[in-house]
Amino acid sequence: MKDLVQETMACGTCVEPGTFALQERAKPLTAPEGHRLVDIAAIGICGTDYHIFEGKHPFLEYPRVIGHELSGHLVDGPAAGALVVVNPYLSCGTCRACRRGKPNCCSDIAVLGVHTDGGMCARIAVPEGNLYPAEGLTPVQAAMVEFLAIGAHAVARSGCGAGDRVLVTGAGPIGLGTALFARIAGAEVHLMDLSEKRLAAAKELFGFTETHVPGDDILSGDLSDGFDLVFDATGNAKAIEAGFPLVAHGGSTVLVSVVKESITFADSEFHKRESRIIGSRNALKADFDRVIAAIRSGEVPTEAIASAILPLAELPAQFASLAHERDHLIKVIVTP
Repeated sequence: MKDLVQETMACGTCVEPGTFALQERAKPLTAPEGHRLVDIAAIGICGTDYHIFEGKHPFLEYPRVIGHELSGHLVDGPAAGALVVVNPYLSCGTCRACRRGKPNCCSDIAVLGVHTDGGMCARIAVPEGNLYPAEGLTPVQAAMVEFLAIGAHAVARSGCGAGDRVLVTGAGPIGLGTALFARIAGAEVHLMDLSEKRLAAAKELFGFTETHVPGDDILSGDLSDGFDLVFDATGNAKAIEAGFPLVAHGGSTVLVSVVKESITFADSEFHKRESRIIGSRNALKADFDRVIAAIRSGEVPTEAIASAILPLAELPAQFASLAHERDHLIKVIVTP
């Protein structure tokens, strides 16, 4: 048997805060038991990646190969060559959450590109159970599935349905994904953001006509009794707190984003409304499946989501400017 010759590959690496470079790493030639080799086809850049670059992520060791919004082709074995979506949440399988079918909030979870090296490279080995067929999608579309699944999961957690009045605060990629799946569920969807440019893009590209900026007298006229569901995708504690009074009686706040600060609210108002606060973390396979089906059916306008497609070789020269301009971008896709 011919010996395997070790190859190297360029990996998009945050070497330290403020420094992004391509570093050579060994290219995997065999996969551990229970894993499959995947040749990466496309990678989405996430807000988490920008936070890593800026040194703002609390649970990270440098250097780190980033990239967790991934699509690729199976290298060998059954269905070799097939396009797959990578679920980047590596769960333990044994904790109470995992045993209850909630691996998205595993007590010992590791996320590719955050807690362990990610997929901004030519090839990775991934647990076979974390690979989902993406037949009918392009590699670029398949790389969008993970971030859209976060919004789809939040909507599923909320019980959102036809007739609900929904406010999504934060019109970045996660907020837009949440808004899209709330609309697919049949809700009347409103968006709020500090950025008029983001709101204009949400209207022009995705058809969200009901938009607001903080400070608007939003609880007036037809909206005077509030929103059945307020989804926060801002990552800002003050914005979360400002959202509580906007919840209608019997309604819910859904925290899609996460903050390090403590969140406070008036208990009397919370009880008067019989409110619920729902945390939403990552996504489940059912959410990935829901997103893949929605892309196939044309319910998700993926052509509007991709702000730019860049080859990996160009990324080191552009990463800092992309991070600086990210409020004007929806999703940048990298091809290795």
